[in-house]
Amino acid sequence: MNTQVALWVGFNVFVAAMLAIDLGVFHKKDHAVSPKEAGAWTGVWVTISLIFCAGIWYFSGREPALQWLTAYVVEYSLSVDNLFVFLMVFGYFRVALEHQHRVLFWGIIGAFIMRAVLIIAGTALVKEFHWLIYLFGAFLVFTAVKMFFSKEDDDADPEQKLVVRFSRRVLPVASQGQGSRFFTREDGRLKVTPLFLVLLVVEATDLLFALDSIPAVLGISTDAFIIYTSNVCAILGLRSLFFVVASLMDKFHFLKVGLSGILGFVGVKMLITYFNIHVPIAISLLVIAGILAASIVASLIWPKAPEALEGPAGTKLPEQEHERAER
Repeated sequence: MNTQVALWVGFNVFVAAMLAIDLGVFHKKDHAVSPKEAGAWTGVWVTISLIFCAGIWYFSGREPALQWLTAYVVEYSLSVDNLFVFLMVFGYFRVALEHQHRVLFWGIIGAFIMRAVLIIAGTALVKEFHWLIYLFGAFLVFTAVKMFFSKEDDDADPEQKLVVRFSRRVLPVASQGQGSRFFTREDGRLKVTPLFLVLLVVEATDLLFALDSIPAVLGISTDAFIIYTSNVCAILGLRSLFFVVASLMDKFHFLKVGLSGILGFVGVKMLITYFNIHVPIAISLLVIAGILAASIVASLIWPKAPEALEGPAGTKLPEQEHERAER
């Protein structure tokens, strides 16, 4: 077994072991994840990720490590926008707090598989057809503009998603949920529970999200191992981060503007390589971190008006849902 294969196998075995410990030991029984517990797990995943980055620096050098760290920051920051969609999905389907972790866990398993395929295919295509970099760059700039002008309630009604409508037509759906189970028997037939439909929506959302984030990290590195591991490490911390920021999403209302700025910056960075202009990776990392920090600070300095706390069609936004659950 050569070194490259050993790295891929070793990394995936480690991730599988950590997930098994997570679900089989610490979350064996369904329970509502508290902000304190989620904060501790977020610290664990971030620490593991930084240790992994330090290992890349030690064994491969400064440049690959900075590429990995930049890709990790981009992926993690873009993931925050995805969390808002998850919150709306869970609120729409009225998923109990104690079942949300299990849905996110199995959603991540599917995300690993989808991203591995997309990353391997994407890096191979870019190396073979370099002009795809410019296509990806233009796509990111377009996505950035679209995100900047999008409204928060664009994904407020998951029932209108094609995946839900299609699933209800082709799958036997149980009339009632069965706790955290995805399958149940009803009237003598094996049926999927409504929670399984939630899982499908989460998977579909992550796939659409990956179509934005993977081209973004391809603008940072074309090394499949760096892209894949940075993606996986960011996703591993996404579940715990979800519960940390669930009550804070509405406070950081300028975050979407910042995320669109990050996508736009990476897109332009990819496009200007046509003129042999290359932005150093250290500068890219500082710019991305600066945009992210500025959007958070701006949200704290200029908070959202109280009248904007009411969601579309009278629905409650995540912060209100969290307060209701606390009561």
